[in-house]
Amino acid sequence: MLRLAWRRSTSRNSCAEPARLLTAAFLGASSPQQSSEGNIRCLRHIPHPPSDRSSLLHPRPACCLSPSVFMSMASGGEGPSSTPHKHTNRLAKERSPYLLQHAHNPVDWYPWGQDAFDKAKTEDKPIFLSVGYSTCHWCHVMERESFEDEEIGQILSENFVCIKLDREERPDVDKVYMTFVQATSGGGGWPMSVWLTPDLRPFVGGTYFPPRDHGRRPGFKTVLTRIMEQWQNNRTTLESSGDRILEALKKGTAITANPGESPPLAPDVANRCFQQLANSYEEEYGGFRDAPKFPTPVNLMFLMSYWSVNRSTSEGVEALQMALHTLRMMALGGIHDHVAQGFHRYSTDSSWHVPHFEKMLYDQAQLAVAYITASQVSGEQVFADVAKDILLYVSRDLSDKSGGFYSAEDADSVPASGGAEKREGAFCVWTASEVRELLPDVVEGATGAATQADIFMHHYGVKEQGNVTPEQDPHGELQGQNVLIVRYSVELTAAHFGISVEKVNELLASARARMAEVRKSRPRPHLDTKMLASWNGLMLSAYARVGAVLGDKALLERAVQAGDFLREHMWDAERQTILRSCYRGDQMEVQQISSPISGFLDDYAFIICGLLDLYEATLQTEWLQWAEELQLRQDVLLWDDQGAGYFCSDPSDSTVLLQLKEDQDGAEPSANSVSACNLLRLSHYTGRQEWLQKSQQLLTAFSDRLSKVPIALPEMVRSLMAQHYTLRQIVICGQRDAPDTASLLATVNSLFLPFKVLMLTDENAESFLHQRLPVLSSMSQLGGVATAYVCQDFTCSLPVTDPQELRRLLLHGTTDMPAE
Repeated sequence: MLRLAWRRSTSRNSCAEPARLLTAAFLGASSPQQSSEGNIRCLRHIPHPPSDRSSLLHPRPACCLSPSVFMSMASGGEGPSSTPHKHTNRLAKERSPYLLQHAHNPVDWYPWGQDAFDKAKTEDKPIFLSVGYSTCHWCHVMERESFEDEEIGQILSENFVCIKLDREERPDVDKVYMTFVQATSGGGGWPMSVWLTPDLRPFVGGTYFPPRDHGRRPGFKTVLTRIMEQWQNNRTTLESSGDRILEALKKGTAITANPGESPPLAPDVANRCFQQLANSYEEEYGGFRDAPKFPTPVNLMFLMSYWSVNRSTSEGVEALQMALHTLRMMALGGIHDHVAQGFHRYSTDSSWHVPHFEKMLYDQAQLAVAYITASQVSGEQVFADVAKDILLYVSRDLSDKSGGFYSAEDADSVPASGGAEKREGAFCVWTASEVRELLPDVVEGATGAATQADIFMHHYGVKEQGNVTPEQDPHGELQGQNVLIVRYSVELTAAHFGISVEKVNELLASARARMAEVRKSRPRPHLDTKMLASWNGLMLSAYARVGAVLGDKALLERAVQAGDFLREHMWDAERQTILRSCYRGDQMEVQQISSPISGFLDDYAFIICGLLDLYEATLQTEWLQWAEELQLRQDVLLWDDQGAGYFCSDPSDSTVLLQLKEDQDGAEPSANSVSACNLLRLSHYTGRQEWLQKSQQLLTAFSDRLSKVPIALPEMVRSLMAQHYTLRQIVICGQRDAPDTASLLATVNSLFLPFKVLMLTDENAESFLHQRLPVLSSMSQLGGVATAYVCQDFTCSLPVTDPQELRRLLLHGTTDMPAE
């Protein structure tokens, strides 16, 4: 995701120090030390990138990374005001929920585009670029404090061309200027505030600014005044310093494959990645680092893949234990919504107890896959149950009737007790009196005439005074409230109250259902109804993968619906281009903006991956055909012919000053990491050897990163492992809906086989697969019964028809591997 230009010594030495001097010229005195309160705020409100996306082995919270002049910021959000509007600007014509939230500021906002650029050039004014997203807490704090302030709005409108940008709509622009901010301030996050020349070159930047001076910390008004003075009196220095920084960033962020090189050795890279993860692993509650803790599904998927090829080693066993323990503790923790399903963004503490309550679509998608994978490797039903619960939440709360998925649900909402001010977690937390009032019935046979509330409160750690400590609640938003967290096993709770395990399960399920009904009556958090192609691709994978493992037809039907949505609303067939986003209209219809945003690398990569997963789940070749078509377009639009790998965005777009290649698997996997695996899978489905070569070239381009800091790219390490161990081709010959075919497919889907492709052939010589893979014509059913062939390195096992025999073959292999 976000490239941190600090990480290369050339970048650090060449641009960071001049930029710091430039910052000092604007902001005056050296930065004071962070106060303890500032650090606590950091734990409660942390933006997505610095903590969960940093490539450092032990990244720090954003406000600890940045000089205090750039301050802490965080995720969360507030919806638009319901009061009559005194001002309306041109953002009112946009569809982005984030831009619409700023449509009534007393600021002459422009969306990112030519109109704003032309105005800056014509009037020779600097550009103020403000970047955020609709569920970002500190974005809305800055809006309330500064952008709704009449005086500040006038200063901005008269002296700058003001551009408001939704980072989720335009990640390409966001990444360029975030790279600049991180390189020049030592940290980053949202809201992001950057000042640009009329030709879009940045010269100073930061994150959240308070409206007025506070001690030695300059306020936003002071910063604006100093920038205006410097623009008038010292413009040449500004521009030349900005140019030097930009050139250094171009060199420091370059990723390229040198001629004659090959990717690093996969076992060595995987071992190093495992060791780096093991060194940052927190043993008591799982996860990596102490606090705050992020779910990091890319780490968990790597660990389970590492175990799959190292099952007999102590390292392999340890990797699996790390993954399963982390997933188990997250499922028990407060980061997991025990009443209404789904997972919150991250935990502010080491025990997964008090979360930042925002819910993101990309987290739900990746965690559903991680939990269903855990059920495959462990056989434990609890992991499958969590995966299903995640998809239940998404189907209920993040789904559009068109088949698409919404982006996020906010952390903040108005308390049910009243008051206009939103509070974080208000929709999700409970007082002890609420629980007692809701669950008053005495449980027959329970020790001490315990009520259902007594049992529920014991099991979920509910306390009369609330179970959130002041350290976890620096703003007092959760005082007296309880975040549900499983404190005891069902068996221990049953023993404590002298009733059966079955009775406890029944009571807890009943209580959760009643509490869910109460939640429905509370004021809901803001819902970002923007639908992003990339995140919809991730969720397509989740429904397909979970549906296939569980053999759940309803989930598979939902996956097909998602695929249909992407093809209908996110694919411009005329231009042969993926579209980045679409929106829910006022009448619940799907809308598009007048000039749709073309898709970026992650849109192509995640959709292609989702389509491949959908094919393996449904074995309908239409999805395979579209995946091939999209990969061909991705190659044309985004492949770097000189240095290999894919650019994040269209390299011909002159308004994007840095052509970046993501080298970070963080909150989302890097699109290059996913593409490396997509290319490999597609080469096996289509017979296109050039895609196998492209995958190797891509991995070669990232060799330095993979060799030195593989923990930054665990998903790409998985792709490197897939290259090394080669994919197994599992070919099922049979009729798609026949029971014997279904039995063989169920066997394959019950196992975690990270390095495989699955295909079905019905011996139709005119089919998509037969046309591309002539070898399939030599495979047929034995005795008219569905038959499985397992092939690897151009050799195939003897065909099998018995599901148990196929299971043994896939798990343990065979010594009888004759040549084809």
